Order: sequence, then structure tokens, then C-alpha cells
Amino acid sequence: MKILVAMSGGVDSSVAAALLVREGHEVSGAYMKNWINEEGIIGNCPWEEDIVDARSVAVQLGIPFEVVNLMREYRERVVKYLLEGYEGGITPNPDVMCNREMKFGVLLEWAREQGFDAVATGHYARREVWPEAGPVVLRGADGNKDQSYFLAMLQPHQVAAARFPVGHLLKPELRALAVEMGLKTAGKKDSQGICFIGEVRMEDFLRAFVPDRPGAIVDLEGKVLGEHKGLHLYTLGQRKGLRVPSNLFKQAYVVVAKRAERNELVIAIEGADTPLLWARRCTLTSLSSTGLPLTEERVLEAQPRYRCVAGRALYKPFQREDGAWAAELVYEEPQRALTPGQICGLYEGERLLGGAVFERVG
Repeated sequence: MKILVAMSGGVDSSVAAALLVREGHEVSGAYMKNWINEEGIIGNCPWEEDIVDARSVAVQLGIPFEVVNLMREYRERVVKYLLEGYEGGITPNPDVMCNREMKFGVLLEWAREQGFDAVATGHYARREVWPEAGPVVLRGADGNKDQSYFLAMLQPHQVAAARFPVGHLLKPELRALAVEMGLKTAGKKDSQGICFIGEVRMEDFLRAFVPDRPGAIVDLEGKVLGEHKGLHLYTLGQRKGLRVPSNLFKQAYVVVAKRAERNELVIAIEGADTPLLWARRCTLTSLSSTGLPLTEERVLEAQPRYRCVAGRALYKPFQREDGAWAAELVYEEPQRALTPGQICGLYEGERLLGGAVFERVG
């Protein structure tokens, strides 16, 4: 096949490209130029270094490489979504949207125009073709690195064109392969920043675009305990950065609610029965399926955020007056800090069925 590899300059996508070359495919590499830190955001945004590393690996592998400028599309499809979400008091997930809108959206469209059959990434996820279901996405073999959650909003045509060459590997195995192949990125640390931007803290990114709007930090009874910098800088379940001292028993506080109408951040002492922190029932919207539409009631596993165990839940879809599908989700066990705006990954065992957005909780 003729396959385009989205090369970020990291070791995962480097090995993905190398494995595809080893398999005999016609491979090319492309760096998605989404951001150049032109706003002067505080933090390390090493796009130039990443391009050098990605190009160096492409030269090592003997494959064509180019930089694809997608800055305008990234602003329209990811940054706008991110900022509008935080300004609206919810917690969006730019990494999930980057996969749907950019890697397997704009970049896939560009790849098709250039004659490519598929787009590959370094995600720790597996893609198989099942006789009864066609192309499916499965969790990565490395449970500690599984990134299938970030693919939850992909649609069937995107899954059909996607390739995940490293999904069957454990991270140590991948590092060993990179060393064996002599890849320049073999010892490069993993990026922990925003999707395809780099080591930029979310708080720094937001403060460059959304002005601070200080308000009161209150407890469940409404007592003022401190001052926040702006509701958009906090998320439900957050423990660190509240700048409110522990109580007399040295118990720490946690964010349990954001009251936008009063510009209040509500905190409470965390426990197994902390009000507002735990919930079993929620409403999902923006339903997306990697295969057949999820329009039937069923029991499945629902993962409320990355690096969180998926809980068994009853999924009950329904149509709204405008014809759009939504769903009620009822977990068997209470879940901590279900957050409006976040992505819920829907699974059946290891298979990723799709995803949705938390709309209401409780």
C-alpha cells in the first residue's frame, strides 16, 4: 500500500514508519505543522526540533518527507473548539479532536489527494479487519500505554483508512526496536504537551487567549475559602493548585463544581461519599461510532477519561426532537469526577465502539 505516516518527531511515529517500510509498503512521512508559538506562549514548543528529528528519521529510512502546513485548519477545528469549551465552563479534549479533525480529517483528505491509501500514526492501538464487522479499533497491547481512548470519536471511513503499526508492541519493545534500527529518536523522551504542539502547559496556553476572571472559592455551604484565577483554569476532580490549605485534620480539598452564574469554584474534602464528586448517571451527546451506529440499548464499558478504568454501564440511546441522538449512561458503580465536555470512550471488551461527550452529570 501507499501509506503516509504522520511523523511528530517522536520515537513512536518513527518506529511506525520503520515497520511499514520493513513490511514493504510505499511509505512517505509528513509533519503536521499546527503551531509555531507565534503568540509567545510560555513553555517549550519545539516544533523546529521536531521537524529536524522527523526528517532525520525519514532520511535514515530512505523515504520522502515533507512538512504540511495545517495551522489555519488547526486553529479553526481544534483551538477554537478548545477555547470555546473552556470559556463555556466545560472541559474539552483537544487530543481527541486533533485525531478526528486533523490527523484523520484534514491530513487524511490531503493524503487522498496525493494518492495515498492510508494514514498511519504512532498510537498504541490496534486495527483489525473482522469478517462480521469490517475494520475495528482495539486497545493497544501495552495496557500502560493504550491510546485507543484518543480515537473514540473516529468515524468508520477514518478507521478504514487508519493504520497503527506499533499497537501490538509494549513500550520497552518499541524502544529496543528503535535502538536496533539505529533511529535518531530512539532515546527521545515522550511529549506530554498538547496534541502536536509540544511541551506547553494547558494553563499557559489558556491564559494566552482567555483573560483571568477571578472569583470566590467556596465550600459546599457557601463559605469563602479563597480566590480562583478563572473557572476555565480548573477542572472537576482537581486537587492541586487550589491554594487553599488543608483542614484541621490535614485533609486536602478537591474541586466538585463550577458555578458559572456566580463565578464560584466549589471545593470539598475528598472522600468516598463527597457530594457532587461521585455520580452513576449522566447524559451523553455528540455520539460517534467507529462502526455501526450505537442506537440500541446495551451494556458496555465506558471510559470517562484517559488513564481511567472503564466501568460497566447501561447505555440507553434516544433521539431528541431535532433528530439528534443522545444517550443516558448509568454506571454500575459510582464514578469520580465525571466532567461535562470531556470524552467518554465506549468499549465492548477490547474493542472500541465509539465515543461521546458528557453533557450532564447526576
